[in-house]
Amino acid sequence: MDKMKRRSAIATLGAISLGLTTPRLLKGEVLQGPRIIKKEMLTTDILVIGGGTAGVVAAVQAGRAGKKTILVENGSMLGGTTTTGGVAFPGIFFAWGKQVIGGIGWEMVQEAVALNDDKLPDFSVPHGRQHWHHQVRLNGPLYAMMIEDKCVEAGVNLRFYETPVEVVQHKEGWKVTTIGKGTKTEIFCNQLIDCTGNAFAVSLAGFNLLREKETQPGTLMFRIGGYSIDQLDMNRIKDEFNAAVNRGDLIKGEFLNVESLLRNAGDNVQHIAGADATTSVSHTIANISGRASLFRTLKFLRTLPGLTGLKVLDMQNETAVRETYRIDSIYQVTHEDYVMGRIFEDAVCYSYYPIDLHDEQGVIPKHLEEGRVASVPLRALIPKGSRNLIVAGRCIGSDRLANSALRVQASCMGMGQAAAAAAVLAHTQGKTPAEVAMSDLKKLLTEHGAIVPAG
Repeated sequence: MDKMKRRSAIATLGAISLGLTTPRLLKGEVLQGPRIIKKEMLTTDILVIGGGTAGVVAAVQAGRAGKKTILVENGSMLGGTTTTGGVAFPGIFFAWGKQVIGGIGWEMVQEAVALNDDKLPDFSVPHGRQHWHHQVRLNGPLYAMMIEDKCVEAGVNLRFYETPVEVVQHKEGWKVTTIGKGTKTEIFCNQLIDCTGNAFAVSLAGFNLLREKETQPGTLMFRIGGYSIDQLDMNRIKDEFNAAVNRGDLIKGEFLNVESLLRNAGDNVQHIAGADATTSVSHTIANISGRASLFRTLKFLRTLPGLTGLKVLDMQNETAVRETYRIDSIYQVTHEDYVMGRIFEDAVCYSYYPIDLHDEQGVIPKHLEEGRVASVPLRALIPKGSRNLIVAGRCIGSDRLANSALRVQASCMGMGQAAAAAAVLAHTQGKTPAEVAMSDLKKLLTEHGAIVPAG
């Protein structure tokens, strides 16, 4: 009966859309006045800005904990670096044979692997100095659909194509004004979580940020094909490539190793200096630079023997960015904290990854000593002097070397869940995140599957 009613309703809508109920509509267009910006005012318990790796987990945690949650994302889909950036190999969740990051992020990764009939790495086998053997390869489009479904299931109000333009305090928390496609929205929230990766909301709220004079390069992810690696004269190709760089036909440093480019068929081999996703202007430059680099290199390589049929098989929409701004937090995680595996008294999650600083010479990861796993303190997620405000993701308060490891997806997932749990408790108890008791926070995180450092 319900199916028949639904079909009848669809048929009626179809008739209306075709103008069958109003013959006058068959004569041509309907004149409409100028479009106006839709203004809206919303109220929520928790507002998450940024729908990337940390933001998705934060929003799901808040929603599952029973809080009214809005997630604002200025792009077209969730997942950030993993999806639009194409770095669909998050890691690392296990260290020294033991799982160190679990919870909502790990749940999402496991489901994405199962849905694509993939297999997880054997985490019982030590990765040695090849940490990428413990990274999990995901189907990016599938992952994007799955995490969006998780948000909807958790009751999260998703708002794509919107970006904050004003963040001001009010008596019960924050008022955040966003601008979107045909919309201007005022969102009143009690707790605000900045997961932009650039600490953009924190900056709009008037708090200080940290940044290096020179940041790590970005990378456009792509796949190439149309050649047989075994039939290439690699020595000649390397000589020709280096000569083109010396002539200025190719830009030095964009592809440090042409052999790696060809053997890996793309896949995380490019460097775009100064790539910055903070503003529409800087992000435009980063994207144009990434695509121009690939286009320039593609045209050159197609002039070489064995590569005349080289093709671009796939390319991401955005240049993935590694580093921009970090918050001036209550506590800054240092390089020594990280490599020594310090367990803070207010540790909310682990982070396990080599120190991974990219520069004009490339990258040589510096692995942690056996048995050591770093932790993330709650204080590093809270801007100095703030109330009802917390961050998660690569904008965590940390020095540059520590941040080069903290910024990876698994660590950001752990931070996202912890930040949201702190915001949930702060809302429930009428506190700010820094005032939440660690015993309460650890209890809530554990109830939702997270792994909390014992300290």
